[in-house]
Amino acid sequence: MPIHGWTRVHAGTFHHFHHSWIEEIARALNRGLLPRSYYAMSEQITGGLGPDGLTLNLPVQGSLAAESAPDGIALAAAPPKVRFRARGQIDIYARKAKAVVIHHRSGHRVIAMVELVSPGTKGSQTELSTFVQKAEQALRGGVHLLVVDLFPPTPRDPRGIHRAIWGRDCEGDFALPDDKPLTCVSYVGFPIPEVFLEPVAVGDALPDRPLFLTPEVDVPVPLEATYRSAWEALPEVWREVLTAPPANGRKKPGRGRKRKE
Repeated sequence: MPIHGWTRVHAGTFHHFHHSWIEEIARALNRGLLPRSYYAMSEQITGGLGPDGLTLNLPVQGSLAAESAPDGIALAAAPPKVRFRARGQIDIYARKAKAVVIHHRSGHRVIAMVELVSPGTKGSQTELSTFVQKAEQALRGGVHLLVVDLFPPTPRDPRGIHRAIWGRDCEGDFALPDDKPLTCVSYVGFPIPEVFLEPVAVGDALPDRPLFLTPEVDVPVPLEATYRSAWEALPEVWREVLTAPPANGRKKPGRGRKRKE
C-alpha cells in the first residue's frame, strides 16, 4: 500500500489514524515478533518521547546480561538494508544531561520506543525542540528508537527530523533526496549511538524497519502491514480525500466557513 499524502487532511484526522497504527504495531510485536522477555504497549509516558510512545519493556527482575541473548536478527549477520548508516562520534560522557531511565508504575523499564511523528511535533519550535531533546535523552539513556516521519521537512526541520535529532556533532551528513523527503530511521542508543535511515516518499510502500533490543540484535517492525490495517479502519470519508486525485487550488476539507452573501 502506498504512503498517503497526510498533509491533505487535518492534524486531527492523522491523529486518529496515528493511534490506530500504534495499536497495530503493538499487536504485531506481541504476536510473536518479540522475544518472550519483551512486551509492547501503547501508552503515554510522562517525560518520555511524547504522548504517543510505543514502549518495549523487560521485567525489572531480569537483565540483559543475565539472560541469554534475545531472539531476533543479529546485526552482524544481517545488517538492515538502508540508504544511510552512520555511527555517532560524540563523547556521551561529556554531555551535561544525565542519562534518562524511564520507569513505569509497574517497575518495568523501557528498552526501546517507536515514535510516529505527528503534525503537532513540528507545529512549533517549542514542540519540535521538546521532541528532539527527549529523543536525545532517550538515546543517551540506552533506549533504542524507531522514528517514522510521514510529513515533509518544515522551516523548523529543513533537513528532516533525523538531522534535528542527530545534530551536527555526529558522523555523516546525509541529505534527504528531493524525491524522497519522508523518513524511516532506526537508532541504537547508548553506549555508541548508531543510525540506520531509509528515505521514502508519498506513493512508496513502507519498508519494514529494525527496532533494536540491544546494540547487536533487532526485530523487524512490519510498518507496511500495520499501516494497511490502520488504513482499513480509517473512516471512508477521509480515505476518499486521501486517495482522490489532487486538484489545483482545492482547499483542505473543513477549513473556514462560507461567508454569507
